[in-house]
Amino acid sequence: MFVILIAVLLDVRWGEPPNRFHPVVWMGSLIAWAKKRCPGDCENRNGNKLRFLWGIAIVVVGSCLVGLVGWIIQVGSSRMIAGELVPKPFAWVIVVLVQALVLKSCFGISALYRAGQSVFEALSQEDIPRARTQLAYHLVSRDVEHLSASQISAAAIESVAENTSDSIVAPLFFYVVAGLPGVLIYRFANTCDAMLGYRTTELEWLGKPAARFDDLLNLIPARITAVLMIVANNPFRREASSALKTWLRDARATASPNAGHPMSVAAGLLQVCLEKRNHYRLGWEFPPPTRADISQMLVLFRRTVWLAVILASASCQIAMFLPSRSTQ
Repeated sequence: MFVILIAVLLDVRWGEPPNRFHPVVWMGSLIAWAKKRCPGDCENRNGNKLRFLWGIAIVVVGSCLVGLVGWIIQVGSSRMIAGELVPKPFAWVIVVLVQALVLKSCFGISALYRAGQSVFEALSQEDIPRARTQLAYHLVSRDVEHLSASQISAAAIESVAENTSDSIVAPLFFYVVAGLPGVLIYRFANTCDAMLGYRTTELEWLGKPAARFDDLLNLIPARITAVLMIVANNPFRREASSALKTWLRDARATASPNAGHPMSVAAGLLQVCLEKRNHYRLGWEFPPPTRADISQMLVLFRRTVWLAVILASASCQIAMFLPSRSTQ
């Protein structure tokens, strides 16, 4: 419980650590190194098979490595507490701080909030070019050159909603379920997908294993996030029924099996249509969003995150309490 709370406080107070100390940056460097050494010619079938196998190797070997690091930190922490080299009060403080620093590096509450806020502020000043720049730099990988103010607002809302799951709820979920090894494996898979999971000639087969693994890991967190959003917004308000209707109808409209769940709920709660041209249209009966809806999405984001933190902390506390009860 204390690990989660301190990790969140570290994030809120100091944000992201410098790149040279950031485990996710190290993961990215490892993935980039492996990508450069990919065998096979992407122009022929046999080359694609080699690239697919190399993609599997990146996911499996990388997951094992980061999982092992998490296991070493977690087991080493337990042995420090159990041992007598360090007085127990100090050992507890060291263990909690070390684990909190590792956990904090696997999510980005402040970074995501500031990213959404930067787009909102640019639109508030009617600076469309800067809003497009902020959107492309922080939130989306799509072409933003010709997006209108409403389309920028929609893209920002979609990204904040999707990343509420990917960047916060999912890491907390895997920490609760599998500790530091679980959250580090999840973050590696998510980083791998972000770097390799594109349908280009070069990455179509190399990135497919990472994309599928990331989809699998996010199946449960994405749906949990959708529920948390409805609860955080107040399940007894009128918008909750709209969100539920939009969720059940539109969640499968996206290419991703997971992104549509928090995004469609956000569309229903905010009463806006979230459209990515030629891809999907969530909440089609509602009007297009404005910059004010980005602000509302950020309010929903904060509430959802704090609800997730409270539930994750309570789950860890219950998990610690149950074994002690069973031994009595």
